[in-house]
Amino acid sequence: VDNGIASHAGVAAANSLGIAVIITDHHLASHTLPEAMAIVNPNQPGDLFPSKCLAGVGVIFYVMLALRAYLRKMDWFNKEQLTEPNMADLLDLVALGTVADVVPLDKNNRILVHQGLMRIRAGQVRPGIVALLEIAKRNPQKLVASDLGFALGPRLNAAGRLDDMSLGIECLLARDLNQARTIAQTLDELNSERRLIEADMQQQAFTELNKLKFNSQQLPFGLCLYDENWHQGVIGILASRVKDQLHRPVIAFAPANEQELKGSARSINGIHIRDVLDAIATQHPELIHKFGGHAMAAGLSLAKNKFLEFSKAFDTEIRKQLGETDLCGEIHTDGELTQTDLTLELAELIREAGPWGQAFPEPLFEGEFEIIEQRIVGSKHLKLVLATPNMQLIDAIAFNIDGQAWPNHRVRKVAMVYRLDINEFNGRRTIQLVIEHLQPVNYSS
Repeated sequence: VDNGIASHAGVAAANSLGIAVIITDHHLASHTLPEAMAIVNPNQPGDLFPSKCLAGVGVIFYVMLALRAYLRKMDWFNKEQLTEPNMADLLDLVALGTVADVVPLDKNNRILVHQGLMRIRAGQVRPGIVALLEIAKRNPQKLVASDLGFALGPRLNAAGRLDDMSLGIECLLARDLNQARTIAQTLDELNSERRLIEADMQQQAFTELNKLKFNSQQLPFGLCLYDENWHQGVIGILASRVKDQLHRPVIAFAPANEQELKGSARSINGIHIRDVLDAIATQHPELIHKFGGHAMAAGLSLAKNKFLEFSKAFDTEIRKQLGETDLCGEIHTDGELTQTDLTLELAELIREAGPWGQAFPEPLFEGEFEIIEQRIVGSKHLKLVLATPNMQLIDAIAFNIDGQAWPNHRVRKVAMVYRLDINEFNGRRTIQLVIEHLQPVNYSS
């Protein structure tokens, strides 16, 4: 399941023991396919399934739909005196898995996610998801796709990163809400631990990078990071954070054992990271032990003593495809909103026009605002009260802000890129700008 398309040795070992193997996957195939009894993957060569963006959960959902159709045709349910399963009952899980795996929300995936969200909002949802929403302080009736990705996904993933992934599965399979709440509490604690580990690793990484002073002539186009104390369950998140700040492909490595490193790669638009690893493997056959993934994320393993050699090869391959100008981060917006557009009605329309997500981004707007108030909330989030030119006051928030840069009471005016959102507090609903990018326009003297 989910990367079996690269498991040639594993399938061969199973075959040698007389074990039949069926692979369900969505990752890109290499030049040869494993000798499995069956492979279900919309991205394998020759596959005609029109939606190529399914997550692993979407693939198995369609396998189960096909199986139900086959059993129905064989009159199996009547013969066994069984009730046909209603596949729509699983759409809450399909929606969660699709969003959390950050696959592109093409038409097909948007339908799956939308239907899943509608069922969760209507209370047709399993206890494990209810418990996770409770501990994340999310209202099921107001749920949007980003809640699945930012509130539920990290808590489920934390189990696999730091402990045992079966804990997250146990939560989703729980039939009793009290049991689910107990497991969700453990998952929340693991996620808090994961955040602390990630913050420490991120600080270490940027401490080393700061020695280079972010000089583009010194900093590689393709950046590899490694520390022997890093936790391999968190390197993917670390690579993503560094990639976002430096806007270049990043691979973070951690020890897998005494001789081997495990790496997690994150890419930027324009660089297909799995194809990059494939090119390196072709040019340097003994360098990478194994790899797999897709356009924006991939995983690999290599010998510890090959790290420097691989780092040079990775940078060289990235430089073949990127120039200096490609390393400048760009933010595409939908322009400015007029003051008459900054309304609760428009915010509600945008919310209901979703689900928004990967490759189907929520609209971003830009503008300049006067700062009336600014303060830190929740230890690392910047809360603002802003004013438009006609002195309409609007709440805004920037998450995970640089605590050394903000709040800055010398700044009286800011240029922003933001999402138009809804804030609900004490039964009152108002618009709130969720800031994606913030920079001063001028300073007070």
